[in-house]
Amino acid sequence: MAETVLHVSGLHRRYGSVRAVDDVSFSLARGGSLGIVGESGSGKTTTARIVVGLEAPDEGHIRIRGDERTGRVRGRAARLARAREIQMVFQDPFLSLDPRVSVEAALRETLRLHFPGADHARRIAELLDQVGLGSRAREALPRQLSGGQRQRVAIARALAVEPAILVLDEAVAALDVSVQAQILNLLADIRAETGVGYLFITHDLGVVRCVTDDVIVMRQGRIVEAGATERVLASPQHPYTRLLLESVPRPGWDPHAIAAARRALHHAPAGPDRTNGQSTVLN
Repeated sequence: MAETVLHVSGLHRRYGSVRAVDDVSFSLARGGSLGIVGESGSGKTTTARIVVGLEAPDEGHIRIRGDERTGRVRGRAARLARAREIQMVFQDPFLSLDPRVSVEAALRETLRLHFPGADHARRIAELLDQVGLGSRAREALPRQLSGGQRQRVAIARALAVEPAILVLDEAVAALDVSVQAQILNLLADIRAETGVGYLFITHDLGVVRCVTDDVIVMRQGRIVEAGATERVLASPQHPYTRLLLESVPRPGWDPHAIAAARRALHHAPAGPDRTNGQSTVLN
């Protein structure tokens, strides 16, 4: 059995009367790849932000390599150590990079902060090679790079701290289809080489099919289905999962039938039956 690097249990988050995250639990193994899918408002991005530490849960526990992360830490060293455990790559690499800072300077700043005594020049060269960027990109500013190149820089910066987990929030959604394929292949290679675990947040079932081992489907803050990606996509058990799959345009696709199914589901309960306060995972 592979080591469990991330364990999330009983996560809750409310905004007023809205249950953005409602009793969400899952685990990620070392070197594994888990997808969280759902439409806008399903709670997937809020879940990711809580896991990374950008938001605090109302209830629940997050453990990385067995260590609790839901409490606050004191001291700069402890905060940096926690940041190294898990990193996030956002949808828009242009917004996540400082437009005034070159690729080399951005990587050097990260390395200086976390590894002040290391050989930064050597590590920068390794990172650029790892994400498929040549030495010519070192001095480039974000505006001088393509969208795919900027996302490679964002991935390199996240990998610079040698995280156990990389959270990718719609990380290829803003890219052209051909560039998406390049980035997804890159991520697959990096996972095989380093053993980093991936948490993919996406609405794109094609991405889920290509790069995840397991998937959970969220609707209105709850997990409605979970399991091996191949099984869930081939034989979905929950009506919402079936609706997501049927909503992908293809020959013979009937948008009117999809709209009718969506209206019918809107009046159905949001999640699975509850037993002793726990979600029933559909397999």
